[in-house]
Amino acid sequence: MKNVIAVVLILLMSASSAFAFGSSKFKKEVKIEAGAVKLVREVAQGGYGVITTAELAELQATGEDILVIDTMPYEASYKKNHVPGAVQFLFPIPTMNDWDIEETAGKTKDDFIAFLGPDKERKIVVYCGFVKCTRSHNGALWAKKLGYTNVYRYPGGIFAWKGAGFDVDSVK
Repeated sequence: MKNVIAVVLILLMSASSAFAFGSSKFKKEVKIEAGAVKLVREVAQGGYGVITTAELAELQATGEDILVIDTMPYEASYKKNHVPGAVQFLFPIPTMNDWDIEETAGKTKDDFIAFLGPDKERKIVVYCGFVKCTRSHNGALWAKKLGYTNVYRYPGGIFAWKGAGFDVDSVK
């Protein structure tokens, strides 16, 4: 009888653990869905393309002339690690519908245009830290608003780059 009770208890504990595991799996999916929908809506609003870690690495390997922009703070992030060849231009986290000089460290739209260069068809890839970070959205959005036509957001950012095992650069 003790063996039967022990087996029943083990089965009940296993079933409740499986249910709990399954439940958290479903809750996790709700968070993933919310992040995916947020990204899709930002891309639609910005009118830019998206690029994966593997695609960016492949582009860099071809030697194609691309401008890779890191939108993270210089001291706290870019200086420590960034995608090789990336240049830094700070953007804020909240969606920037109007140009805010304070949020862009005193830089103007004209500063950003000079930073992007005169070739409106040059491939531009903008990134920040990770998928939920909207700094890259702001950078890509403003590049498109200013008439650049070949703009991509790299949503995985430096976290995905490092997660894929690619080397990073830093400022000494």
